[in-house]
Amino acid sequence: MIEGFKLAALEAGQRIMGIYEEEIQPDVKNDGSPVTVADQQAEEIILQHLTKLCPEIPVVAEESVAAGKIPQVGSQFILVDPLDGTKEFISRNGEFTVNIALVENGCPTVGVIYAPATGELFWGEIGRGAYRADTRDFELGVQTQMKCESSSKNLLVLASRSHRCEKTNSLIAKLDNTSIVAAGSSLKFCRLAEGKADIYPRMGPTMEWDTAAGQAILCAAGGSVIVEGGEPLKYGKVETPQGKPFANPCFIAVTDEKIISHYGLRSVW
Repeated sequence: MIEGFKLAALEAGQRIMGIYEEEIQPDVKNDGSPVTVADQQAEEIILQHLTKLCPEIPVVAEESVAAGKIPQVGSQFILVDPLDGTKEFISRNGEFTVNIALVENGCPTVGVIYAPATGELFWGEIGRGAYRADTRDFELGVQTQMKCESSSKNLLVLASRSHRCEKTNSLIAKLDNTSIVAAGSSLKFCRLAEGKADIYPRMGPTMEWDTAAGQAILCAAGGSVIVEGGEPLKYGKVETPQGKPFANPCFIAVTDEKIISHYGLRSVW
């Protein structure tokens, strides 16, 4: 399955980059977030792949949900964000990704993230490890395994480039010996998995398709993603406090759960 996810992400990324070279004319969805033709066309490509690869598994895809197409999900389903970081895409800073993840019993177990502008492909499967490879002309190069490691004596904190809120800033202020690195899209999870940062606190709103692939990759590399109280971030949340299906609560992603214990970050966010 993961090979099929990789092929779908690569083809979607190729289409996104074709549009990236053109004049980008964003529209606005009902929730106020931006959307482009790249989001829509990339999703179409991915859904075509998934229909052939695993037609029996329901797919929850961002643009389909925005159009009111919400499938009934059970113990197994797929989450798709065809263009995570649309604001980064529009601003042309390169920090946008294609995300595909398999969720089983509430946990993301397989994830693929492709950053077409930087040519980086990341993938992971729980129990089988996490990997990255550079691409050239959308063809994979040599793959290397990723394992979470502390990046330095100082705590490297990843913060959203476009969506940082005061609650996130307040949590970061509780940490000491920190350096803050701004980054966009699900690449933050990948940087943790690579050992290029230590913690990513997200106190602002996200959706399940924003995080599932990144969580699968990070956890496959040895990291963790927790909600307040210390439990793992779960998926398939049709009924949520936000009143939106598949909305996430606040979470913290780390390379090592010792960071959570050291700073007392399991509760009182």
